[in-house]
Amino acid sequence: MSTETPTSSQTVQRVRVGLIGLAAVVLLIGLASAIFSAASREKPVAAVDAPKAEAVANMTLANSELPAAAPNEPLAELGVAPATANGAAPAAPRQ
Repeated sequence: MSTETPTSSQTVQRVRVGLIGLAAVVLLIGLASAIFSAASREKPVAAVDAPKAEAVANMTLANSELPAAAPNEPLAELGVAPATANGAAPAAPRQ
């Protein structure tokens, strides 16, 4: 069994490789940090014909006022079922 001790040139090479690797990691972290900070400082891009927040808020305020005699027919309001013309309750099903 022979144990070889590393020579000084091997030690220097290992230290050099380790420092280069450490510098590369620090460089990548700095680059990623710069990219993310630049992205967070940008104003959000509004798409063409995108709804504006103020307009949507005004629409919801206007729609929150319900008429005094609102019919209780949500399916008729959605257009799924026909509305009752006279507002009378539907006939009870026969059994």
